[in-house]
Amino acid sequence: MEPDTPLSPAVRRAITVSLCGGLALVWLYDLAAYYDPQGRWSSWLPLVCGPLAAATLLFPARRPGPEWRAGIAALISLALTVGLCVYAPLTSGTWGILETVALLVLFARTARRVERPATAVTLSAALAAAVIAMPLRGGTEHGYLQYSFVVTFTVGGAAGFGCYLRLLDSRRARAVISVRHNERLQLARDLHDFVAHHVTGMIVQANAALVIQESSPEQIKPLLEGISRAGGETLDSMRRLVRVLREDDHQAARPGELLTELGRLVSAFAGNGTAAGLDVASEVRGIRLAPEVETSVHRVVQEALTNVRRHAHGADVVVRLELDSQGRLRVEARNSAPQTRATGPVGGRGGFGLVGLRERVEAVEGSLTSGRTADGGWCVSAAFPVLAAVEGSSA
Repeated sequence: MEPDTPLSPAVRRAITVSLCGGLALVWLYDLAAYYDPQGRWSSWLPLVCGPLAAATLLFPARRPGPEWRAGIAALISLALTVGLCVYAPLTSGTWGILETVALLVLFARTARRVERPATAVTLSAALAAAVIAMPLRGGTEHGYLQYSFVVTFTVGGAAGFGCYLRLLDSRRARAVISVRHNERLQLARDLHDFVAHHVTGMIVQANAALVIQESSPEQIKPLLEGISRAGGETLDSMRRLVRVLREDDHQAARPGELLTELGRLVSAFAGNGTAAGLDVASEVRGIRLAPEVETSVHRVVQEALTNVRRHAHGADVVVRLELDSQGRLRVEARNSAPQTRATGPVGGRGGFGLVGLRERVEAVEGSLTSGRTADGGWCVSAAFPVLAAVEGSSA
């Protein structure tokens, strides 16, 4: 998962529009400041450097990367400042507010997003030096050194803001890792129980075959087939088990009771006055699932209902199980729009619940999607692999 604090597309668009509008207003201020009463521009330098600096923030392409953008912007700005200070110091029109604001925003973004600390510190220091030195393009004899001193405080504020956002991202990244780790521990405990369940059944059938091998030899073949099938399922569970961690402190899991447990789960949720229903397609009742898949299905429904209770008060919920076009089990939990506006996102507090769900679902070779519905509700949908159809009426 990405470390940045998650934002909805609408919030991201609002931030982008606000940034573009703010930079446009600042550029208009520069235009007004450097247009003299005689109808001439007192200096063209700020009117050109400002939009170029803003382009490093708003250029839509992914290349060049943020490191290159920050380095190029800092290098060009410093080179221009040194050149003007040494060779052609100006008395007016030396620097603009747009260039300063754009470099400050780029500075805060660099301090937040550049992954390698050494690179982030180097680029941030270069950008800070470019911003602080910018007023010196007019020389030191006209009082521009005082402006550099004032700009230093804005650089400090941008540095603090960028480092604060970097800290939030780092905390979220650690929280995501912790959620994934805990989910893998839970899945490992479940898989341990399932392997023990299969092996116990194999031992029972093998002992039965030893007992009846002389009196009823015709019944040995079905027992051997059952042992072979259980051995194959145990091997599949073991392959998944080696991909996750283990803990010894756990409670036993009971495979084979998926629909019954889901019915109880939905009924308990509806008992609080909220309408909830479980819709199971007829073809779903005739399939076999791996035990770890059964508990993952249960976990998806449980987490979806928990999120509805937390963030969508008064919403109606429908849980549906069906087979998709690829023969996979599709589990969908869909709720309507909440009657009262919740303080947190409908899809989960901070996104960590869905992070754990995705980790568990993908560990059993499934897939998970989630998002808002057209009516303002939320939908969590997961697809799981199916072992086979149940022969006859056996489960």
